[in-house]
Amino acid sequence: MLEPGWVDEHAGEFDVMHVHFGFDAVSPDELADVVASLRRHRRPLVVTVHDLRNPHHHDRALHDAQLGVLLDAADAVLTLTPGAAAEIELRWGRAARVVPHPHVVEEPRLSQPRVAGSGFVIGVHAKSLRAGMDPLPVIEEIVATLPDLPGARLRVDAHTDVMTPGHPRHVTDLEPRLRELAARDEVDLHVHDYFSDDELWDYLQSLDVSVLPYRFGTHSGWLEACHDLGTTVVAPDCGHYADQGPCLLYGASGATRSTGEGGAPPLREALLASHRDRPSWRADPAQRRRERHEISRVHEQVYAAVLADVASRSA
Repeated sequence: MLEPGWVDEHAGEFDVMHVHFGFDAVSPDELADVVASLRRHRRPLVVTVHDLRNPHHHDRALHDAQLGVLLDAADAVLTLTPGAAAEIELRWGRAARVVPHPHVVEEPRLSQPRVAGSGFVIGVHAKSLRAGMDPLPVIEEIVATLPDLPGARLRVDAHTDVMTPGHPRHVTDLEPRLRELAARDEVDLHVHDYFSDDELWDYLQSLDVSVLPYRFGTHSGWLEACHDLGTTVVAPDCGHYADQGPCLLYGASGATRSTGEGGAPPLREALLASHRDRPSWRADPAQRRRERHEISRVHEQVYAAVLADVASRSA
């Protein structure tokens, strides 16, 4: 839909274009052409800002330029948290309506009780590494803290491509160190391909704590899933994670910090607090269902408003 000519060819088939994702590799000039096509055909543009810093880009310049084009042209702007809305207002002068992320775990799993596990399991999921992830320092800090967390163990999951020498996505410093830590029984290492949804929910509910190993970021669908399933999240203070839902923050390090809360304690202190307090922050399923209906209602209002505005300008 963001390719040259698509809007011109399909303008009679839609009323509103709503952009969430999908513009990672689209140049600002190409996005400007899409905007111009929408204007020619009097089709309004709604933009939901999920990422203020693209987790796949090592440098933020391209994403900033892409957002600049979209936000300048948008007839309505949405985002997920008050903190992100404030950042959008500060950086682009646009008022964004805050619409929270809906639940990501569906029924009946959303309402199923957790099965009590043994011990205290901390999880770090390396997945297939994105630019915004830096799991090894986080893993090292957890390993160093484990002696002060009686009964705790660290589970590290990594995708097969990350852990396979010779694979284009092999991470040369992470893979041998994880195997070394596993050989010394300091981490419980699991190497596998992508989880299915059910496998992912089983995995998350096997954890007491999920530590997000992000160097930069904005919002997290992973956090939403953990909240749905009752798994405590320990998140860096580099984004707007605490605005999404209850979590423990730790101080992100390095020059890649995004605008965010700032001033959070070190990861060690967040881990000690999670182990000492054992917070239980599972989302209420009924509230999540009500929230999802409200999110749908808000979108209907936004679409109606931008369509009415376009119609009034055309009259």
